[in-house]
Amino acid sequence: MNAAKSGYRVFSANSTAACTELAKTITERLGVELGKSAVYQETNGETRVEIKESVRGQDIFIIQTIPRDVNTAVMELLIMAYALKTSCARNIIGVIPYFPYSKQSKMRKRGSIVCKLLASMLAKAGLTHIITMDLHQKEIQGFFSFPVDNLRASPFLLQYIQEEIPDYRNAVIVAKSPDAAKRAQSYAERLRLGLAVIHGEAQCTEQDMDDGRHSPPTVKNATVHSGLELPLMMAKEKPPITVVGDVGGRIAIIVDDIIDDVESFVAAAEILKERGAYKIFVMATHGILSADAPRLIEESAVDEVVVTNTVPHEVQKLQCPKIKTVDISLILSEAIRRIHNGESMAYLFRNITVDD
Repeated sequence: MNAAKSGYRVFSANSTAACTELAKTITERLGVELGKSAVYQETNGETRVEIKESVRGQDIFIIQTIPRDVNTAVMELLIMAYALKTSCARNIIGVIPYFPYSKQSKMRKRGSIVCKLLASMLAKAGLTHIITMDLHQKEIQGFFSFPVDNLRASPFLLQYIQEEIPDYRNAVIVAKSPDAAKRAQSYAERLRLGLAVIHGEAQCTEQDMDDGRHSPPTVKNATVHSGLELPLMMAKEKPPITVVGDVGGRIAIIVDDIIDDVESFVAAAEILKERGAYKIFVMATHGILSADAPRLIEESAVDEVVVTNTVPHEVQKLQCPKIKTVDISLILSEAIRRIHNGESMAYLFRNITVDD
């Protein structure tokens, strides 16, 4: 179908071929052609975007998957959105399956909430709507001044468990930390399985660092107001690592939203193996798999890592055959169709609760 006749166009803002695969799959499902554009880096490192066809009065969907070079991808998206805005596009909708900087959504000491800054930049560039998937914190939606549709990948991952793990009825869903317990509980309730939580991890969790009220720093010989005695906050002390729940003789399925640095997943797998789990799966929406992640997974007790194609990871799959991919282009293409046609998005969120 000619996209112009349908009233909308779909563009890819990526300059690398590996990152355009998801955009091609989505356009094939929609039965439209990918918009004609050129996105490339100048010799001096600057990003240049050229729109090769008229977009006046059209609904434009920009699909931007985030590769390892996050900052370049962000600039590509911003420049393309602004180019479409100045070309008189009617609406500019960003399809960003993995939203970058989502882990920097809380104040930490003298840092900044970068995720909020990025939201403001996208609005200034001309975006009017965003489709994303499994935001690291749902509260991120409040950073935007325009609508955000935060889709869920869990139906696809649940389907994978039911169809690809033959003895999944003998499985237990595992949260690798108390922070991930709500997500794990959601999976366990939907699959009618048991739940286990690993408690007492050695590394610092995100909540240990998220409060920005640690300044000013302690100063030697600081004067204290006479008569002012504030209660002393007791230092945290992590308990010995324990697994709350029975995993002996069971399949352990660790669930999370992002798998990036895999050390914590590898450590969790070792603990579960010691507690008697005979097979270990790791399931996450966004498979960033940075640095030596493929090698660490290959050498670990993890039997399989299942992620969606929100982030390109073909190179990592070549390095580690344990990594499997679930395609989520179906829900993204349906979201595009419904938004353009002005249809309700409720169907895509059926049976989704606040904790999912």
